[in-house]
Amino acid sequence: MRVDAIVNAANSSLLGGGGVDGAIHRAAGPELLAECRTLNGCATGDAKITRGYGLPAKHVIHAVGPVWHGGNAREDELLASCYRRAIELCQGNGLSSVAFPAISTGVYRFPADRAAGIAVATVVDALATAPHVTKVIFCCFSPDSGRLHEEALAAFGSPCP
Repeated sequence: MRVDAIVNAANSSLLGGGGVDGAIHRAAGPELLAECRTLNGCATGDAKITRGYGLPAKHVIHAVGPVWHGGNAREDELLASCYRRAIELCQGNGLSSVAFPAISTGVYRFPADRAAGIAVATVVDALATAPHVTKVIFCCFSPDSGRLHEEALAAFGSPCP
C-alpha cells in the first residue's frame, strides 16, 4: 500500500516469520531484516519502526500482538497496546497515513470479532492525541474480517469508503 507506514503483525524476534510477516520481509528485501536485527526484538504489546525499503510504504511498524490464551492473560490490554504504540510511532515520526492488519487474529488465534472492536476503539482513542495522523486503513485479509471492522467502525459513527 502507498501509505507512510504499514503495520506488520510481527513476532517478538522481528526477524520475519510466516504469513503477512514473511510476505512483508520478502517484499521489502534483505535490508529490512538487517535493520530489524539491530532492534533487539520487541516485547508483546509494543511496536518498533523501520524503513520500508522495497515496499511502496515508507516505513514498517512491527507490532507484536498477544497469543490468545483464553482471555485471562491480559490479551485485550496487550492487543490494544499494539495499536496505541503504532499510532504513537506515526505521530512521533511525522507520518500521516497508516495501514493496519488484524493483529493477532491469524496463527495467534485472537477472536476476530473481539480483536476488531479493540482495534477500532483503540485507534479512535489514540487519534485524539495524534493530530498528524489523518488516514488510517484497516487492511483485512478476509471478507469476514472486513465486515467485523466495518461493524466496529459503524459503532463509532465512522463511515467505511
